[in-house]
Amino acid sequence: MSDFKVKDGETFVFIGDSITDCGRRDVAAPFGNGYVKMAIDLVTAKYPERMIHFVNTGISGNTVRDLRDRWQPDVIDHEPDWLSIKIGINDVHRTLFGPPEQAVDVKEFRALYNEILEKTAAQTKAKLLLVDPFYVCRSAAAGTPEAKVMRDLPGYIQVVNDMAKKYGAIQVKTNEMFKEQLKHREAAHFCPEPVHPYPNGHAVIALGVLKALDW
Repeated sequence: MSDFKVKDGETFVFIGDSITDCGRRDVAAPFGNGYVKMAIDLVTAKYPERMIHFVNTGISGNTVRDLRDRWQPDVIDHEPDWLSIKIGINDVHRTLFGPPEQAVDVKEFRALYNEILEKTAAQTKAKLLLVDPFYVCRSAAAGTPEAKVMRDLPGYIQVVNDMAKKYGAIQVKTNEMFKEQLKHREAAHFCPEPVHPYPNGHAVIALGVLKALDW
């Protein structure tokens, strides 16, 4: 008897930013060509008898503010049994480098993340998978943009950690997973820059998601 948590007939929604989107609204419809597609294909390969309905509603460039604004049609209306959320790196970048009106600081990130989870708990029966924002960078010189992101990102990850505890969610600690990978390989092996992985970086994320689900 398999311990895989997602059962036959269930609906599994993935939502997030570009790392979740990965072309799912264009040439790589409907699931994109990143970790979401990898995870779905591996689930299907191992459990062909399980008719799981997968949905990807990731949109490139999104912050948690954007997720809040489209939560009803892109999450609630799908009546998910499972929901995976991967958000946060754009919130960090907009706060550090964008115009003030686009900033989503840690306080707002916490408030809006709590708002969407509160709505999910009230209106669905979804079990939650919260995926940490990550930054594939081993080190950076003081004062550089990379150093600023590495300084501030832990505060956003702490929010995800706190939300996972509050709502009984499974947390996928992707930033820690990439830190472990970077003990053995250079960051350039996984990403052309610290945010958007090559397929091998997406494989790291997909493996983390699948392990969390006892695949």
